[in-house]
Amino acid sequence: MPQHIIDTTQLKCDKGTSPAPLTVTSQSFMSIDGKLQATEDDKQPNINIKSFGICSVLRSFCTPSPVKWDNTSDFEIEGKKELLDTSTCQCSVGGKISIVQSAQNFVKE
Repeated sequence: MPQHIIDTTQLKCDKGTSPAPLTVTSQSFMSIDGKLQATEDDKQPNINIKSFGICSVLRSFCTPSPVKWDNTSDFEIEGKKELLDTSTCQCSVGGKISIVQSAQNFVKE
C-alpha cells in the first residue's frame, strides 16, 4: 500500500548525481509524525525541490525544473492531491524525480 510523503523525504532524479530532501510549503494543516504532508503543489525549484548535484543531460550543475507530480493520491488537502511514495515528477530538462525514502517512522509489528 502506498505511503504518504512528508517534509524531508529524500528525492532522486534519474539524471542527477545525489538525492535531495523535499521541503513542504504547500499546506500547513496536515502532518504525520510532526512533519507536514506533501501535496502536488510542492514542486517549486530550489524551494521544494533542491539540486540533485550534477545533471547528466546538461553536464552541469542541476537546476530542477519540475513540471507536474504524477501518481498522486485521490485524496486532497486544501484542494491539492496528496503525494505518495509511488509519485513521480517529470523534469522539463529530461529527468524523472522519484521518492528514495520516506521520512516517516514506520512501526514494525
